[in-house]
Amino acid sequence: MNLYFRLLKLFLSRLFFPKRLRFMDTSVIEGRVWPTDIDNNLHMNNGRYLTIMDLGRFDWLLSGGHLGYCLRHRWFPIVGSLKILYIRPLRPFQKFELKTRILGWDKKWIYVEQTFEVNGALCAKSILQGLFHGPQGKVPTAELLRVLGQKGRSPRLPKDVHIWLRSVK
Repeated sequence: MNLYFRLLKLFLSRLFFPKRLRFMDTSVIEGRVWPTDIDNNLHMNNGRYLTIMDLGRFDWLLSGGHLGYCLRHRWFPIVGSLKILYIRPLRPFQKFELKTRILGWDKKWIYVEQTFEVNGALCAKSILQGLFHGPQGKVPTAELLRVLGQKGRSPRLPKDVHIWLRSVK
């Protein structure tokens, strides 16, 4: 239930304090680990990271001005694959930042990096392979990029992304 409140807070904060991100800009949202987020080891539950990452991607869409267009065309983001590395635990009531950015793309997929940080220290890092799906099926990356105003070629993906992609084929 608290994720609905987080979503509402995020939506209202962007409504009253808008941020305008370009396609390759990094979205940053601040959060706090609440008692409903922790597991029996007294740190944030592994699954909760993934759920909060949804909020980061939502913020990227909203702050970039892309959400309205995607909703009108009934395009919805779909996660194809995800890798996450947990480095340091997030403890109860600890503040954190979630950073979301596009790393690059190919004909089918968009690659997104999301990191959880506390005072600049990396706590978790994920790489996500995703796409958009609409009434006609998978939205080709070229069409998505055109509609969202992104021109040019994809930046070169980091080496660790290439290694991971070879492992998931």
